[in-house]
Amino acid sequence: MKNPVVVIGIGEMGSVFARAILKLGHPVYPVTRDTDMNELAEAIPQPELVLVAVGEAGLQAGLAKIPAVWHNRIGLLQNELLPRDWLPHNFDQPTVISVWFEKKKGQDAKVLIPSPCFGPKASLLVDALATLDIPARDVGTQENMEQELLIKNIYILTTNISGLITKGNVEDLWNNHNALAREVANEVMDIQTTLVGHELDREKLIAGFKQGIDGDLQHMCMGRSAPARLARALEIADKKGLAVPKLREIQASSN
Repeated sequence: MKNPVVVIGIGEMGSVFARAILKLGHPVYPVTRDTDMNELAEAIPQPELVLVAVGEAGLQAGLAKIPAVWHNRIGLLQNELLPRDWLPHNFDQPTVISVWFEKKKGQDAKVLIPSPCFGPKASLLVDALATLDIPARDVGTQENMEQELLIKNIYILTTNISGLITKGNVEDLWNNHNALAREVANEVMDIQTTLVGHELDREKLIAGFKQGIDGDLQHMCMGRSAPARLARALEIADKKGLAVPKLREIQASSN
């Protein structure tokens, strides 16, 4: 029998990965709010992977509770994810995937573009998702993975925040509100620069952003999380002393 996989958080996204891993032949042990993780870690001290599939808002609290014996087996898949989110927790080479498919209740997963991943168990995630016809790819280096995380952050933050104004889909945003999209994206990149601690290749990031748009032109810009994403972005901007005038204008107009 293949080694078990622990999945922390069995919402829509966690359920997709759990099903994919099961189809690959690994037993899956779900962790819910009622699960005693320390007790589970005693029973399964060396799982193949511990995949953290909680939402962005609960990520830090969730990571802090992970038993130390699992720290060298962590997988992460959240939006708005960067190395600064896992480095304080002393995880040993986590496997990271930037998810480019969406899963809504009662619907199959909808792929925009292949999901990039990197880490010791990247091949496990690629092979597992392939059982559900969801494409993923191993990007090969930590530097490439950081770039992919930045692209996803810019895509989701720019489309969500711009959508508070445009109310439409990403094709409409790019074709009919391109100046807005680029202005918001640049301010998002200002914020991301402070979070990774180095300058960004902005043209390359915008090219990746455009690939995401082309992956599903009808994808709606503004999800339910848009106001919270804008609030988090402005909170970081305030802490870092960034002006981000367009983001503040959007917040004022959407209140």
